[in-house]
Amino acid sequence: MVQKIDEITEQVNQASGFIPPLLHELDQVMVGQKYLTERLVLGLLTGEHVLLEGVPGLAKTTAVKTLAQSVKADFKRIQFTPDLLPADLLGTQIYQPKTGEFDIKKGPLFANIILADEINRAPAKVQSALLEAMQERQITIAGNTFPLGDPFMVIATQNPIEQEGTYPLPEAQIDRFMLKLHIDYPSKEEEKLIMQRMSTSSESYKVKAVVDPADILKARKVIDEIYIDENLQDYIINLVTATRDPKANQLSSYAGMIQFGASPRASIFLNRAAKAYAFLQRRGYVVPHDIKSIGMDVLRHRIILTYEAEAENVSADDILKSLFDTIEVP
Repeated sequence: MVQKIDEITEQVNQASGFIPPLLHELDQVMVGQKYLTERLVLGLLTGEHVLLEGVPGLAKTTAVKTLAQSVKADFKRIQFTPDLLPADLLGTQIYQPKTGEFDIKKGPLFANIILADEINRAPAKVQSALLEAMQERQITIAGNTFPLGDPFMVIATQNPIEQEGTYPLPEAQIDRFMLKLHIDYPSKEEEKLIMQRMSTSSESYKVKAVVDPADILKARKVIDEIYIDENLQDYIINLVTATRDPKANQLSSYAGMIQFGASPRASIFLNRAAKAYAFLQRRGYVVPHDIKSIGMDVLRHRIILTYEAEAENVSADDILKSLFDTIEVP
């Protein structure tokens, strides 16, 4: 087994050569957002979707645009509004009078990296159209089904404080996002550097495309082979099942505060995210720290709280912190 792990680690070192230049490009634009940029790279490596939540002005959109510019792939930004229609995302049929036939005009979802800006401003019918693309990696227009390219990922942003003109995202759609990130304010030193950078009228840094899609697809195959011990797999299962029955898992103080726990998709995503995190650390095996580092981002949006939790001002993050402190690490 040791020999096999050494072989996987060697494959990881070979396949992860594009990571340093990618992070370098992101760091040239982003200041003090290592947490954000690292998680965006994890989403790119796994091919899964990421939901960003934070107040305006924290460079969420800038981070996604920089990531897309660093990759030799198609990028589309969709500004979600209340009057958006499914056809504005998917595309539509256009009648050609000369031929008497309908042509398919493909929408912006036919790209590799999609920025769904302020996703919670669009109504349910638009969210349903997006759901097929996120889950099935295909789009249906007038009965015709078109597969999406690879890589394909949706990075969505939403504002947690402005509720006027917004729609709550369906739980089924939220569950499709592998990660939900809470973006916080920068430190004083970081904000000073941001201010200094943005106060000059000189030409901003030109992001270079340093990653080929083939590199990403190759990395995903290596990530699939990263070793995770069965004890760590049990640890993931224990974490996820504890959200469904906290009283039986030494979390009796939160009994009655969780209406619905995390689904089996949480176990799948936490396993994949931990492997991708190990890949970023240039390791061919997963350690408990990988699971703990990424666990909050995978689980926080999969727990439905009761009114009792809201009344007592208990958040999903509060419960998860106790969960990670309580569940025994192998």
